[in-house]
Amino acid sequence: MGTHETGDHPPEYTAAQALARLKRGNARFLGGHARFPTVQKDILAHLAKGQRPFATVLGCSDSRVPPELVFDASFGELFVIRVAGNVLGPSIEGTLQYASLHLHTRLLLVLGHEGCGAVEAAIAGRFHGVLHDRRIALLLQEMDPALDRLDQTLPAEALLGAAVEANVRWSLRQVIESPEWKARMARGDAVQAVGAVYEISTGRVRFLK
Repeated sequence: MGTHETGDHPPEYTAAQALARLKRGNARFLGGHARFPTVQKDILAHLAKGQRPFATVLGCSDSRVPPELVFDASFGELFVIRVAGNVLGPSIEGTLQYASLHLHTRLLLVLGHEGCGAVEAAIAGRFHGVLHDRRIALLLQEMDPALDRLDQTLPAEALLGAAVEANVRWSLRQVIESPEWKARMARGDAVQAVGAVYEISTGRVRFLK
């Protein structure tokens, strides 16, 4: 996390501005007009002095879903946390708290993606009795509550799509109901938590209502 953070400065972007910036970035990415094919040395030198990202992104570790590329964001613009299935856990929650207390990002985006292997594995364990290796099983336990209201009679593809979205909403719910998030709201921080699903087949990010 570095020793030269600039977290004592107020955030430069409101949550609404940060969300709009993510949407514009994905539009450029979709249109083939990404801004950052390379990074200049002077930019890297400036970033060595500290980081001031405009948003925090909790995403999946899937190699096909790099948030910086998806949102056409350069070095230092996004504080990205990636874990299989974009699930929460103690280490993830600690990292989110760091972003809140020291980087003061006002927007948190939970980014799932279509065809998520972790969600598919959770479905297999929950509905089909598939057993997973111990550590993987522990990770999948984090998303099990997201599957509670799913209709398991849906076709496999539809069930997976519904589960991906439900898992994003479950992670969002845990954040919003956490004491830390409620404390920020009580302080009057203009924070926002948003969910989205990345469509691997098109490159489009679908923001959830």
